[in-house]
Amino acid sequence: MKLANAQLAKHLQGNLAPVYIVSGNDHLLCQEAADAIRTATRQQGFDERQVFSADNSFDWGLLLQASANISMFSKKRMLELRLPINKLSEKGMAVLMEYCSRPAKETLLLIRLPKLDGGTPKTKWGKTLIESPQTRFIQIWPVSNNQLPQWIRQRLLQSGLSATQDAIELIATLVEGNLLAATQEIEKLKLISEDGKITVETVRSVVANSARFDLFRLIDVILKGEPVRVLRVLEGLRDTGVEPPIILWILTRELRILADIAFKYYYGTPLSKCFSQAYPQMLNTHKPLISKALQRYPAQSWMRLLLDAQRIDAQIKGLALGSPWISLSRLSLLMSGQNLILPPE
Repeated sequence: MKLANAQLAKHLQGNLAPVYIVSGNDHLLCQEAADAIRTATRQQGFDERQVFSADNSFDWGLLLQASANISMFSKKRMLELRLPINKLSEKGMAVLMEYCSRPAKETLLLIRLPKLDGGTPKTKWGKTLIESPQTRFIQIWPVSNNQLPQWIRQRLLQSGLSATQDAIELIATLVEGNLLAATQEIEKLKLISEDGKITVETVRSVVANSARFDLFRLIDVILKGEPVRVLRVLEGLRDTGVEPPIILWILTRELRILADIAFKYYYGTPLSKCFSQAYPQMLNTHKPLISKALQRYPAQSWMRLLLDAQRIDAQIKGLALGSPWISLSRLSLLMSGQNLILPPE
């Protein structure tokens, strides 16, 4: 029977099923589901564990033999079968169907395998794994890019942390869909956070010793108006493998800040009030740099640069002609005050 991953924790608080199948390609999520099952077995007295890795030369008789043997050390035991592929030999399919139809007493079998291909659930052995009343089939679905910020927010909450939306989006951008990397970053944030509140600046402090710190150095040299260093940092980012979407994200975020403050200031709001109202968490060392940058262009020009950023996004996605790297260099130089031709008013 199917069991949603979100329901697994609650399910494991009750009576355990004889067979669990964890299927999916995301290593972290599959590992966590399997770990949860292992923890539940230990809590419910399954003190013995035996692991099998079923490669092409695996002797399937070993699994049947292990399930038939009476344990000398524990009344309850756990067998774990790891399948590196989801296409089995005729022998393997027959053994699993036989076992699932008559599971060994006082034994729990955990099967780990990759995501099933489209045709497997329709086969006899696939239906046995998924539909048998003796089994609980947990399909692990990958976290999409759109789902990643919410996934990160939930992980932060589980760690006793809360974060601003900008901080969450920055983490999502930095980890590039790698859930294990996201988990590691959250662990670092948990160690350095004193009040449990995570801001963009908190995230910056975590990555300060990594190559990604150059992203924030890029913003600093842009705001300081140092075009030569801007190009040097961009070249370093490219050489270390930082992708254009990440650079565009941080440039666009800074442009939104500049455009927003520029318009508020244009319509009569004192600059100090713009900072305190809209960006109370901005570092004091950052404010003079923003103030200096705002003197380069009127508010309308900052908005036109945001349109440039949209065009670069289209280039990255293959929806517009042009090199994203050349466009990113041009945008960065314009933001730094380099005397290039801006689009007409």
